[in-house]
Amino acid sequence: MTGLTPAFRFIDLFAGLGGFHVALDELGGEGVFAAEWEPGLNALYKHNFGVAPWLDVSQLDDDLIIERVPEHDVLTAGFPCQPFSKSGKQQGFEHTEQGRLFFKVHDILRIKKPRRFILENVPNILSHDGGKTLRTIREKLEELGYAVDINRLSPHQFGIPQVRERAYFVGSLDGLEGFEWPTEFGKPTTIDSALHPQTGAARAIPEQTLRAIDMWNDFLHRSPEGTKLPSFPIWAMEFRATYPYEQATPPLAWARDCPRSLDGYSGSFGFSLDDLSSREQRPLIPSHSRRDGDLEFPAWKQTFIRQNREFHRDNRKWIEPWLDKWQPWEFHSSFQKFEWNAQGGKRDIDDYILQVRASGIRVKRPTTAPSLISMTQTQVPILGANISRTSARRYMTPKECAELQSLSSIDLPASDLAAYKALGNAVNARVVQAIAEPLLADLGAVSSPSRLRAA
Repeated sequence: MTGLTPAFRFIDLFAGLGGFHVALDELGGEGVFAAEWEPGLNALYKHNFGVAPWLDVSQLDDDLIIERVPEHDVLTAGFPCQPFSKSGKQQGFEHTEQGRLFFKVHDILRIKKPRRFILENVPNILSHDGGKTLRTIREKLEELGYAVDINRLSPHQFGIPQVRERAYFVGSLDGLEGFEWPTEFGKPTTIDSALHPQTGAARAIPEQTLRAIDMWNDFLHRSPEGTKLPSFPIWAMEFRATYPYEQATPPLAWARDCPRSLDGYSGSFGFSLDDLSSREQRPLIPSHSRRDGDLEFPAWKQTFIRQNREFHRDNRKWIEPWLDKWQPWEFHSSFQKFEWNAQGGKRDIDDYILQVRASGIRVKRPTTAPSLISMTQTQVPILGANISRTSARRYMTPKECAELQSLSSIDLPASDLAAYKALGNAVNARVVQAIAEPLLADLGAVSSPSRLRAA
């Protein structure tokens, strides 16, 4: 915006890498305040945008908000999602450190009264606590005079090869009668559009991970063409297992101090449970079936166990040689699970994109990348050799992941680990821009195609 009169002024709370800033700057806005608690990202935000963020939002009491937060037209915030995420404890507003930070957003809206806001969070916030969390948020915003609307959107709807649904809240003090959620989505694309291997070599894939990928690729190659591969998660540890999982369970036997009631049964991969104490039996039971307190398994878990045992029973002819060759019990438990999300596709893992998660090795078609999350380095998407542009399996680079978040124009943290983590927490700039353009039209936002849209 240097040298130009800004169309509107905005603030960027819980700013992270600055996805909101990138989007609103493209629409003619001027960032006048930001807040980011992580010191490295705080410094990087100043480097990228020339705005020195406030460090700790929780310190902004009413007096400081009046004194330090400039007048602005638009408030944006990707307020902390961990309290509401399915992958967390879902403590919501009771999350002592982060859950109540929404109310700090509320305080700034109450005192500064910007005409518009855009908030972003995980989609689980819409159903968290039986819908009570959503009702509370909506009521608090409407009490301030805002008309509020909510939608779920994902980058893949805008021609970006990543499925990452997020909940977006928009609000206006002038009503939302003229606002419509974006409907002109981008053309479908593939992960290839985001690949730039020349941007820097990704770190090497650990040998054990490569062996696990080879193991499951062999599983695919051995499966007869006429055999439909499971759409449910494959839990190899249930192959050969017979321990009870319906009326009785191993944790129930242990709670009753009756480990001998499991005599005659087998645990993971068929290892015998005979004549063993509960302490000796425990490591032989799959981790999903040995949690203390799980005296009765939920229906979904019973179904997955049953489906895996039946799949093994019906395909013993080729699964048994595979078990004998690879001995998957020697691998980490996350490598013993496999999710095949490419039904009907060629059975070669190197034609796809992979992600190693606690729930297993997940394989997806190369039309979209797995959802970027606040990743450890082991969860960075892996490109199969046939789609990597290097003829070898490799991790996506930070720059490539930045393409998936429409953030290729900014500098990233110097550390790959920090970059991956920040990108996993980032808001997608192109999605935000598509929402903001109609929302801010009467504030003077530009309506001509931007660099983000053309990207």
